[in-house]
Amino acid sequence: MHPDRRPLIAGNWKMNGSQAMTRELIAGILAGRPVGPEVAVMPPFPYLAAARETLVAAHGSAELALGAQDLSPRESGAHTGDVSAAMLRDFGAEFVLVGHSERREDHGETDAIVAAKFVAAIDGGLIPVLCVGESLVQRDAGQAEAVIGAQIDAVVREAGIAAFEQAVVAYEPVWAIGTGRTATPEQAQEIHAFIRTRLANESATIAGRIRILYGGSMKPGNASALLACEDIDGGLIGGASLDAASFLGIVEAAVA
Repeated sequence: MHPDRRPLIAGNWKMNGSQAMTRELIAGILAGRPVGPEVAVMPPFPYLAAARETLVAAHGSAELALGAQDLSPRESGAHTGDVSAAMLRDFGAEFVLVGHSERREDHGETDAIVAAKFVAAIDGGLIPVLCVGESLVQRDAGQAEAVIGAQIDAVVREAGIAAFEQAVVAYEPVWAIGTGRTATPEQAQEIHAFIRTRLANESATIAGRIRILYGGSMKPGNASALLACEDIDGGLIGGASLDAASFLGIVEAAVA
């Protein structure tokens, strides 16, 4: 593994939580966090302030990074409800999800919109976590690589391959999100290797350095096997990130 590919375990809380839960969960993660992997949490927008305050009070900002679940492709202006990269940076966010499957499905985000958000994140000093993945129908039809390749290519065309030096990619098989199903380590590794190869067509150097996370129902029980795969550099954790013990179990699996 390339030395730049320090394992990253990122918790996507989705639309869950409260101020009290945010403070309690972050305190629990800080208390048990092992040394080694990079760890980030991505609470809903209203709780970024509580998350930041908890980190500052615990002097733990260096041990736990903040991320956001989405951003606007625009810098500022008359765009009610949108949140810009600059606003997220103002809260101390370092990472931001771009193109999560639930944004693509619930809000009709196209590859072009995702690419624009990726560029906005880079321009705003954030690290975009570009989410790509296929549905069950697409997988069963043998279209997984075609779908994921198109999602990646759209961003490369808009942002340029050099922008990926400041990015992370997350493979999230849509059929394994919130379903309890998980891709086998072999299935996950196959797609992760495909993603790295696709990027290597543009730059072998960047492809060798970029971190590719697995984002499909990773849990303490399967994390070790998934993280042992050559091209899996961490996890984008959903449900298991809402419990400190479960989340830390995954972080500990990344230490080995």
